Amino acid sequence: QYSPDSVAGADGEIDPTEITFPGCSCRSSSCVVAECPCLCRGENYSGPCLRLAEQEQEQEQEQFSRPVFECNSLCRCGDSCQNRLVQRGLQLRLQVFRTERKGWGVRTLEPVPRGTFVCEYAGEVLGFAEARRRAQAQTAQDSNYILALREHLHDGRVLETFVDPTRVGNVGRFLNHSCEPNLFMVPVRVDSMVPKLALFAATDIPAGEELSYDYSGRFHNLPGTSREHQPLEEENRLRKPCYCGSPTCASFLPWDSSLFSTP
Repeated sequence: QYSPDSVAGADGEIDPTEITFPGCSCRSSSCVVAECPCLCRGENYSGPCLRLAEQEQEQEQEQFSRPVFECNSLCRCGDSCQNRLVQRGLQLRLQVFRTERKGWGVRTLEPVPRGTFVCEYAGEVLGFAEARRRAQAQTAQDSNYILALREHLHDGRVLETFVDPTRVGNVGRFLNHSCEPNLFMVPVRVDSMVPKLALFAATDIPAGEELSYDYSGRFHNLPGTSREHQPLEEENRLRKPCYCGSPTCASFLPWDSSLFSTP
């Protein structure tokens, strides 16, 4: 079932459509940093793009990137506000196509400038127990679409979000992994603490090029923030080969043991 946005999972544990953030009282057509509480919370956009250069500099200095909060449905600013980007959804012309070795893939039919929002990875938002149950029910032949996002906070806490587009999802479910990707993922919050998993262009992408991101989250993140590890011998049957073809290819798709381990 196609859905442009994430929905509550079958376990009913998390509702991504719930509105819990207060809205800003800005009355201008587009909010400005000094006055808007949404913009003051974290990183913001530069026109239609994410401010990649500033974010990279800040990561080097502080080791943590700032979060991204968009204006929400309770804000008084208009729909044309520059702080509304991911919530507008897919704006580019993308094409799902059959690749030679990787099954389905997605390519862009138009040039995509660096920093441009491409699409969201949308699906059912699950709690950890249901995400693990589904992962363990898969066979070696099944495609695993469950994405585990972990946000490492400065105080040591880790926020986890599990999205599964196997049954309900959007075009993002067809994006392939690459060890040298042209997209990277940023959690963007609009109405609540449940983030939208937004994919942005990491470089200028020409028309016709396949779109990909690093499933492990290594790209644009600090080393050691992933739970990927070298699996035990008996776990190798669950690993899938990587066919990205990059010179730095790791040979296997990223591996996260947490959803497969016994509690």
